[in-house]
Amino acid sequence: MGFLSYIISAFGWTVVVLFTVLVIAAYKLGLLFQLFHKTETKSSRHGGESVAEVLRAHGIRFVFTLVGGHISPILVACEKLGIRIVDTRHEATAVFAADAVARLSGTVGVAVVTAGPGLTNTITAVKNAQMAESPLLLMGGAAATLLQGRGALQDIDQMSLFKPLCKFCASVRAVRDIVPMVKKALVLAQSGTPGPVFVEFPIDTLYPFHLVEKEFVGKTAPKGLIGNIITWYLRNHLKNLFAGAWENRDVSPLPVKVPLATDNQVQLSVELVSRAKKPVILLGSQATLPPTPVNELRTALESMGIPCFLGGMARGMLGRDSPLHIRQNRRDALKEADLVILAGTVCDFRLSYGRVLSRRSKIIAVNREKSQLLKNSDMFWMPTVAVQGDAGCFLLRLSKGLMGHRCPQSWPQSLKEGDRAKEKANRAKANEKTEHHLNPLSVLHCVDDLMAEDSIIVADGGDFVGSAAYIMRPRGPLRWLDPGAFGTLGVGGGFALGAKLCRPESEVWIVYGDGSLGFSVVEFDTFARHKTPVIALVGNDACWSQISREQVPILGSNVACGLAYTDYHIVADGFGGKGYLIGREEEGRLSDTVMKAQQEARNGRPVLLNVLIGKTNFREGSISV
Repeated sequence: MGFLSYIISAFGWTVVVLFTVLVIAAYKLGLLFQLFHKTETKSSRHGGESVAEVLRAHGIRFVFTLVGGHISPILVACEKLGIRIVDTRHEATAVFAADAVARLSGTVGVAVVTAGPGLTNTITAVKNAQMAESPLLLMGGAAATLLQGRGALQDIDQMSLFKPLCKFCASVRAVRDIVPMVKKALVLAQSGTPGPVFVEFPIDTLYPFHLVEKEFVGKTAPKGLIGNIITWYLRNHLKNLFAGAWENRDVSPLPVKVPLATDNQVQLSVELVSRAKKPVILLGSQATLPPTPVNELRTALESMGIPCFLGGMARGMLGRDSPLHIRQNRRDALKEADLVILAGTVCDFRLSYGRVLSRRSKIIAVNREKSQLLKNSDMFWMPTVAVQGDAGCFLLRLSKGLMGHRCPQSWPQSLKEGDRAKEKANRAKANEKTEHHLNPLSVLHCVDDLMAEDSIIVADGGDFVGSAAYIMRPRGPLRWLDPGAFGTLGVGGGFALGAKLCRPESEVWIVYGDGSLGFSVVEFDTFARHKTPVIALVGNDACWSQISREQVPILGSNVACGLAYTDYHIVADGFGGKGYLIGREEEGRLSDTVMKAQQEARNGRPVLLNVLIGKTNFREGSISV
């Protein structure tokens, strides 16, 4: 305090304030930074190279994109470092594909799109990733740093669009910031509750100095005092943009933070489970997240012997025919259960907001996200133990604490008997003749019987896909992909693309409704160009049936629900795939046609089965809102 008093008394307040203002201005203009860090004006390096180096260090194998001039340096640099660039026909598909890669690989999915409309086209897909809790990095181009807000091409306030959708949003303001900013984005995408992150790259942070300089400094400099000031400001901004750009920086990954249950919470849960006679586990997508390997989680579930209802990415966790996997009569089982473990499962519309849970049941809820952990607990249910932590890790620790204890076998056996009875009835319904075309249940049973053991099923649709969820059985963990809680139509093309790239040896099936197919049928071009031979099964009933089944009886009109029996198989042919039309005349050859499609896919060609289906009353009363 004495030194400050001395300065003020010696020089006066005016000088001190002026000096402070000058220091702040020098800092803001980057002059202080430039004193200690060099601007390499002759370097041909560009910011895209920094992005690519970070991605490679983080084990990113694929970058999905729809090309644009704003982002070309990132794509070119990634390709040079061996990261595969996969270009799609719509930006939403690029994000959906990155989402699928994140779910199946345990890494961050990465999509790069151009500025303005390129980014706005991704918004639905980014929101879907947010609600599905998928770790996703979206990188987008932007107008040059000095031109933002001045009417540049495709210049909008992109940050405001993505802040409500992403865990982290940042705009690069200097080339030197690229490495730390992308590293931070990648770790935040995976930490806590995973989700999408967004990094904006103004075009002048990605191209080399000499090209940016041409845009900053015109051929003829403005004259006069004001002109000289403007010229100095532009040159200084350019130098600061590249100052310290190519200094060595650590590109290695930062540690991911995963919330875990406390020892007391695990011990209390062990005690509750050990006393339960009729426990049930509801396993959601969150249980499949790293760091718990899915095969270890499967072993833990089998060791406890507790019957499980599987949802989302957890479908297939116990294989195709596990005695512990209960697929039918969930509402009845939950009313009878004396203990329910919600492992990454949320009490939203899928559990009737918690109303399906019995007030007599002890409930152990586990979720990384507090708002999801306690959703609707103020109204319809109340957790006995609420654990804000990773569901997979919790179940592993729970199984170790229960070592030697198994659920009474009579309980899962009784639930399984109910399963068999319901599935026998479903089989009988599949044998019924529809008034027109093929019975959709019969088609789904046929495909389920024939699909390969390593198959991955992508669900994209309403009524037909809802039926598939009852009938088709994923063969193992991480072999089912659906949009999640957002219920987004149009995920099929992107999800299948990402799945086939992650698991090229696997048979990848997209189960489409004819309505949802319209969103991504153009990606058959992408499948053909990038040699990702998937098989699309299209239930074509010329209708938005999920809506029509309620709209017609309630409101008396089918308006806007009708479609046409379109020749989607010919569309697939036109994009380089192979299409088959299957109607009632071809019903006897359905199995043969499915096997032909499988062979075509093994030979490297994407296939579309355009199956004309009729109406049934299966799933009557299912929700559409």
